[in-house]
Amino acid sequence: MDKLGSVDAFVKAAEVRNFSEAGRQLGISASAVGKAISRLEERLGVRLFHRSTRSVTLTPEGQLFLSRCQRIVEELEAAEAELSAASSPKGQLRVSLPLVATLVLPVLSAFAREYPDIRLELDFSDRIVNIIDEGFDVVLRTGEAVDSRLVARALGHYTPQIVAAPVYLARNGVPASPDDLLRHACLLHRFPSTGKVDRWLLREGDDVREMDLPARLTANTVEPLIAMAEQGHGLAYIPNFLVRQQLADGRLVAVLPHYATDRKVFRAVWPSGRHMSPKIRVFVDFMARHLFPDSADRTPEAG
Repeated sequence: MDKLGSVDAFVKAAEVRNFSEAGRQLGISASAVGKAISRLEERLGVRLFHRSTRSVTLTPEGQLFLSRCQRIVEELEAAEAELSAASSPKGQLRVSLPLVATLVLPVLSAFAREYPDIRLELDFSDRIVNIIDEGFDVVLRTGEAVDSRLVARALGHYTPQIVAAPVYLARNGVPASPDDLLRHACLLHRFPSTGKVDRWLLREGDDVREMDLPARLTANTVEPLIAMAEQGHGLAYIPNFLVRQQLADGRLVAVLPHYATDRKVFRAVWPSGRHMSPKIRVFVDFMARHLFPDSADRTPEAG
Protein backbone atom coordinates (compact mmCIF):
# COMPACT_ATOMS: atom_id res chain seq x y z
CA MET A 1 0.00 0.00 0.00
CA ASP A 2 2.96 2.34 0.65
CA LYS A 3 3.96 1.84 -2.98
CA LEU A 4 0.52 2.84 -4.20
CA GLY A 5 0.50 5.92 -1.97
CA SER A 6 3.90 6.99 -3.28
CA VAL A 7 2.77 6.51 -6.87
CA ASP A 8 -0.38 8.57 -6.25
CA ALA A 9 1.69 11.37 -4.68
CA PHE A 10 4.15 11.26 -7.58
CA VAL A 11 1.41 11.44 -10.24
CA LYS A 12 -0.38 14.33 -8.54
CA ALA A 13 2.86 16.27 -7.99
CA ALA A 14 3.85 15.69 -11.62
CA GLU A 15 0.47 16.94 -12.86
CA VAL A 16 0.36 20.14 -10.79
CA ARG A 17 4.16 20.74 -10.61
CA ASN A 18 3.87 21.75 -6.96
CA PHE A 19 4.20 19.64 -3.81
CA SER A 20 2.00 21.96 -1.71
CA GLU A 21 -0.84 21.91 -4.24
CA ALA A 22 -0.49 18.15 -4.67
CA GLY A 23 -0.79 17.73 -0.92
CA ARG A 24 -3.85 19.99 -0.77
CA GLN A 25 -5.60 17.96 -3.44
CA LEU A 26 -4.64 14.66 -1.79
CA GLY A 27 -5.54 15.86 1.70
CA ILE A 28 -1.99 15.51 3.08
CA SER A 29 0.86 17.91 3.85
CA ALA A 30 3.46 19.08 1.33
CA SER A 31 6.15 17.43 3.43
CA ALA A 32 4.27 14.12 3.28
CA VAL A 33 4.23 14.39 -0.51
CA GLY A 34 7.95 15.13 -0.56
CA LYS A 35 8.76 12.20 1.73
CA ALA A 36 6.62 9.81 -0.33
CA ILE A 37 8.41 10.84 -3.53
CA SER A 38 11.82 10.62 -1.84
CA ARG A 39 11.05 7.05 -0.74
CA LEU A 40 9.96 6.25 -4.29
CA GLU A 41 13.16 7.73 -5.75
CA GLU A 42 15.27 5.78 -3.25
CA ARG A 43 13.49 2.54 -4.10
CA LEU A 44 13.87 3.13 -7.86
CA GLY A 45 17.41 4.45 -7.64
CA VAL A 46 16.67 7.45 -9.90
CA ARG A 47 15.75 11.09 -9.45
CA LEU A 48 12.21 11.81 -10.65
CA PHE A 49 12.10 15.60 -10.15
CA HIS A 50 14.41 18.57 -10.47
CA ARG A 51 13.59 20.64 -7.36
CA SER A 52 14.07 24.38 -6.87
CA THR A 53 12.68 26.91 -4.42
CA ARG A 54 10.07 27.99 -6.95
CA SER A 55 9.08 24.90 -8.89
CA VAL A 56 9.54 21.22 -9.56
CA THR A 57 10.04 19.72 -13.02
CA LEU A 58 10.26 16.14 -14.17
CA THR A 59 13.54 14.55 -15.09
CA PRO A 60 13.62 12.41 -18.27
CA GLU A 61 13.33 9.35 -16.02
CA GLY A 62 10.40 10.97 -14.23
CA GLN A 63 8.62 11.70 -17.49
CA LEU A 64 9.00 8.06 -18.57
CA PHE A 65 7.80 6.79 -15.19
CA LEU A 66 4.84 9.21 -15.20
CA SER A 67 3.25 7.76 -18.34
CA ARG A 68 3.25 4.28 -16.80
CA CYS A 69 2.02 5.48 -13.42
CA GLN A 70 -0.85 7.45 -14.93
CA ARG A 71 -2.13 4.27 -16.56
CA ILE A 72 -1.88 2.48 -13.20
CA VAL A 73 -3.84 5.24 -11.44
CA GLU A 74 -6.46 5.25 -14.20
CA GLU A 75 -6.93 1.49 -13.87
CA LEU A 76 -7.30 1.78 -10.10
CA GLU A 77 -9.86 4.57 -10.49
CA ALA A 78 -11.75 2.54 -13.08
CA ALA A 79 -11.82 -0.44 -10.74
CA GLU A 80 -13.05 1.74 -7.87
CA ALA A 81 -15.71 3.26 -10.10
CA GLU A 82 -16.96 -0.18 -11.15
CA LEU A 83 -17.21 -1.31 -7.53
CA SER A 84 -18.96 1.86 -6.41
CA ALA A 85 -21.35 2.00 -9.40
CA ALA A 86 -23.79 -0.32 -7.66
CA SER A 87 -23.91 1.94 -4.58
CA SER A 88 -25.02 5.52 -4.17
CA PRO A 89 -22.51 8.10 -5.57
CA LYS A 90 -20.58 9.75 -2.76
CA GLY A 91 -17.53 11.80 -1.88
CA GLN A 92 -16.38 15.36 -2.49
CA LEU A 93 -17.13 16.96 -5.86
CA ARG A 94 -15.21 20.14 -6.73
CA VAL A 95 -17.15 22.14 -9.32
CA SER A 96 -16.38 25.47 -11.00
CA LEU A 97 -19.38 27.40 -12.35
CA PRO A 98 -19.94 30.82 -13.94
CA LEU A 99 -20.93 33.78 -11.76
CA VAL A 100 -24.66 33.03 -11.87
CA ALA A 101 -25.13 31.71 -8.33
CA THR A 102 -28.77 32.57 -7.62
CA LEU A 103 -29.84 31.42 -11.08
CA VAL A 104 -28.47 27.88 -10.65
CA LEU A 105 -28.94 27.52 -6.88
CA PRO A 106 -32.39 25.90 -7.24
CA VAL A 107 -30.87 23.19 -9.45
CA LEU A 108 -27.89 22.73 -7.12
CA SER A 109 -30.24 22.53 -4.14
CA ALA A 110 -32.30 19.85 -5.87
CA PHE A 111 -29.11 17.92 -6.66
CA ALA A 112 -27.96 18.12 -3.03
CA ARG A 113 -31.31 16.71 -1.86
CA GLU A 114 -31.19 13.84 -4.35
CA TYR A 115 -27.54 12.93 -3.66
CA PRO A 116 -26.93 13.66 0.04
CA ASP A 117 -23.71 11.61 0.11
CA ILE A 118 -21.98 13.92 -2.39
CA ARG A 119 -20.20 16.85 -0.73
CA LEU A 120 -20.26 19.81 -3.12
CA GLU A 121 -17.39 22.30 -3.18
CA LEU A 122 -18.55 25.11 -5.46
CA ASP A 123 -16.32 27.77 -7.00
CA PHE A 124 -18.25 30.56 -8.76
CA SER A 125 -15.98 32.42 -11.15
CA ASP A 126 -15.91 33.73 -14.72
CA ARG A 127 -12.14 33.33 -14.96
CA ILE A 128 -10.57 30.61 -17.08
CA VAL A 129 -9.66 27.85 -14.63
CA ASN A 130 -7.02 25.17 -15.09
CA ILE A 131 -9.14 22.11 -14.37
CA ILE A 132 -6.29 19.67 -13.79
CA ASP A 133 -3.80 21.92 -12.00
CA GLU A 134 -6.48 23.36 -9.69
CA GLY A 135 -7.97 19.97 -8.92
CA PHE A 136 -11.53 20.46 -10.16
CA ASP A 137 -13.62 17.39 -10.87
CA VAL A 138 -15.88 19.16 -13.37
CA VAL A 139 -16.28 22.67 -14.78
CA LEU A 140 -19.40 24.22 -16.33
CA ARG A 141 -18.62 26.86 -18.95
CA THR A 142 -19.46 28.33 -22.34
CA GLY A 143 -16.88 28.30 -25.12
CA GLU A 144 -14.71 25.58 -26.60
CA ALA A 145 -12.75 22.88 -24.77
CA VAL A 146 -9.47 22.82 -26.70
CA ASP A 147 -7.24 20.97 -24.22
CA SER A 148 -6.59 17.39 -25.34
CA ARG A 149 -6.48 16.36 -21.66
CA LEU A 150 -10.16 17.23 -21.27
CA VAL A 151 -13.48 15.69 -22.24
CA ALA A 152 -16.48 17.96 -22.83
CA ARG A 153 -20.18 17.23 -22.97
CA ALA A 154 -22.73 19.66 -24.35
CA LEU A 155 -25.40 20.21 -21.71
CA GLY A 156 -27.51 22.37 -24.00
CA HIS A 157 -27.61 25.38 -26.29
CA TYR A 158 -28.44 29.01 -25.65
CA THR A 159 -28.67 32.26 -27.56
CA PRO A 160 -27.62 35.68 -26.23
CA GLN A 161 -30.83 37.72 -26.21
CA ILE A 162 -31.66 41.39 -25.67
CA VAL A 163 -34.43 41.64 -23.08
CA ALA A 164 -36.40 44.41 -21.37
CA ALA A 165 -39.39 44.80 -19.09
CA PRO A 166 -42.72 45.73 -20.72
CA VAL A 167 -42.88 48.86 -18.53
CA TYR A 168 -39.55 50.08 -19.92
CA LEU A 169 -40.62 49.52 -23.53
CA ALA A 170 -43.97 51.23 -22.92
CA ARG A 171 -42.12 54.26 -21.54
CA ASN A 172 -39.23 54.40 -24.04
CA GLY A 173 -40.47 52.64 -27.16
CA VAL A 174 -39.48 49.35 -28.75
CA PRO A 175 -36.19 49.36 -30.75
CA ALA A 176 -36.87 48.50 -34.38
CA SER A 177 -33.22 48.21 -35.52
CA PRO A 178 -29.77 47.87 -33.97
CA ASP A 179 -29.11 51.59 -34.41
CA ASP A 180 -32.10 52.34 -32.17
CA LEU A 181 -30.18 50.79 -29.26
CA LEU A 182 -27.88 53.84 -29.21
CA ARG A 183 -30.79 55.89 -27.87
CA HIS A 184 -31.73 53.46 -25.10
CA ALA A 185 -30.52 52.74 -21.57
CA CYS A 186 -28.25 49.71 -21.83
CA LEU A 187 -27.25 47.50 -18.92
CA LEU A 188 -23.80 46.12 -19.70
CA HIS A 189 -21.73 43.22 -18.41
CA ARG A 190 -18.03 43.73 -17.63
CA PHE A 191 -15.89 40.58 -17.56
CA PRO A 192 -14.19 40.46 -14.15
CA SER A 193 -11.21 38.52 -15.53
CA THR A 194 -10.31 41.09 -18.22
CA GLY A 195 -12.16 44.27 -17.28
CA LYS A 196 -13.60 44.44 -20.81
CA VAL A 197 -17.24 45.23 -21.45
CA ASP A 198 -19.22 42.52 -23.25
CA ARG A 199 -20.12 43.69 -26.76
CA TRP A 200 -23.64 42.96 -27.99
CA LEU A 201 -23.53 40.89 -31.19
CA LEU A 202 -26.39 41.23 -33.68
CA ARG A 203 -26.76 39.47 -37.00
CA GLU A 204 -27.54 41.60 -40.05
CA GLY A 205 -27.84 39.34 -43.07
CA ASP A 206 -24.62 37.35 -43.37
CA ASP A 207 -22.69 39.75 -41.13
CA VAL A 208 -22.45 40.00 -37.36
CA ARG A 209 -22.40 43.52 -36.02
CA GLU A 210 -20.56 44.28 -32.77
CA MET A 211 -22.40 47.02 -30.93
CA ASP A 212 -20.52 49.56 -28.79
CA LEU A 213 -23.28 50.95 -26.61
CA PRO A 214 -23.60 53.70 -24.00
CA ALA A 215 -23.87 52.26 -20.49
CA ARG A 216 -26.74 53.09 -18.15
CA LEU A 217 -25.28 50.60 -15.68
CA THR A 218 -22.36 48.14 -15.70
CA ALA A 219 -21.95 45.03 -13.52
CA ASN A 220 -19.46 42.18 -13.40
CA THR A 221 -22.15 39.49 -13.00
CA VAL A 222 -25.37 38.97 -14.97
CA GLU A 223 -27.67 38.64 -11.96
CA PRO A 224 -27.95 42.40 -11.20
CA LEU A 225 -28.42 43.09 -14.91
CA ILE A 226 -31.42 40.75 -14.97
CA ALA A 227 -32.85 42.31 -11.80
CA MET A 228 -32.42 45.87 -13.11
CA ALA A 229 -33.98 44.91 -16.44
CA GLU A 230 -36.98 43.40 -14.62
CA GLN A 231 -37.41 46.68 -12.71
CA GLY A 232 -37.57 48.64 -15.98
CA HIS A 233 -34.17 50.34 -15.86
CA GLY A 234 -33.06 49.39 -19.37
CA LEU A 235 -32.12 46.72 -21.90
CA ALA A 236 -29.88 43.76 -21.01
CA TYR A 237 -28.03 41.23 -23.18
CA ILE A 238 -28.42 37.87 -21.46
CA PRO A 239 -28.10 34.16 -22.37
CA ASN A 240 -31.73 33.17 -22.91
CA PHE A 241 -31.59 30.08 -20.69
CA LEU A 242 -30.87 32.35 -17.69
CA VAL A 243 -34.10 34.32 -18.25
CA ARG A 244 -36.27 31.43 -19.45
CA GLN A 245 -38.80 31.89 -16.65
CA GLN A 246 -38.95 35.68 -16.93
CA LEU A 247 -39.64 35.43 -20.67
CA ALA A 248 -42.29 32.77 -20.08
CA ASP A 249 -44.22 34.75 -17.46
CA GLY A 250 -43.88 38.14 -19.18
CA ARG A 251 -41.61 39.90 -16.70
CA LEU A 252 -39.19 40.33 -19.62
CA VAL A 253 -39.72 40.33 -23.37
CA ALA A 254 -37.29 39.69 -26.23
CA VAL A 255 -36.07 42.75 -28.13
CA LEU A 256 -34.87 42.54 -31.75
CA PRO A 257 -35.18 38.71 -31.72
CA HIS A 258 -34.65 38.48 -35.50
CA TYR A 259 -31.16 39.92 -35.07
CA ALA A 260 -30.05 37.24 -32.59
CA THR A 261 -26.80 35.44 -33.43
CA ASP A 262 -26.26 31.70 -33.73
CA ARG A 263 -26.71 29.39 -30.78
CA LYS A 264 -23.81 28.80 -28.40
CA VAL A 265 -22.98 25.71 -26.36
CA PHE A 266 -22.96 25.36 -22.58
CA ARG A 267 -20.63 22.51 -21.56
CA ALA A 268 -19.49 20.34 -18.72
CA VAL A 269 -15.76 19.61 -18.88
CA TRP A 270 -13.67 17.12 -16.88
CA PRO A 271 -10.21 15.52 -17.14
CA SER A 272 -10.02 12.85 -19.82
CA GLY A 273 -7.21 10.96 -18.15
CA ARG A 274 -9.48 9.93 -15.28
CA HIS A 275 -12.34 7.45 -15.28
CA MET A 276 -15.67 9.27 -15.17
CA SER A 277 -16.68 8.52 -11.62
CA PRO A 278 -20.33 7.98 -10.63
CA LYS A 279 -20.44 11.33 -8.78
CA ILE A 280 -19.34 13.21 -11.92
CA ARG A 281 -21.72 11.24 -14.12
CA VAL A 282 -24.80 11.90 -11.98
CA PHE A 283 -23.89 15.59 -11.59
CA VAL A 284 -23.45 16.16 -15.32
CA ASP A 285 -26.66 14.25 -16.13
CA PHE A 286 -28.59 16.21 -13.50
CA MET A 287 -27.35 19.61 -14.76
CA ALA A 288 -28.25 18.70 -18.34
CA ARG A 289 -31.78 17.63 -17.41
CA HIS A 290 -32.58 20.60 -15.21
CA LEU A 291 -30.69 23.50 -16.80
CA PHE A 292 -31.66 22.53 -20.36
CA PRO A 293 -34.78 20.34 -20.08
CA ASP A 294 -35.64 20.74 -23.78
CA SER A 295 -32.16 20.04 -25.18
CA ALA A 296 -31.50 16.82 -27.09
CA ASP A 297 -27.82 17.36 -28.03
CA ARG A 298 -25.79 16.15 -25.06
CA THR A 299 -23.18 13.95 -26.65
CA PRO A 300 -19.64 13.68 -25.22
CA GLU A 301 -16.89 15.52 -27.11
CA ALA A 302 -13.16 15.06 -27.26
CA GLY A 303 -11.10 17.83 -25.78
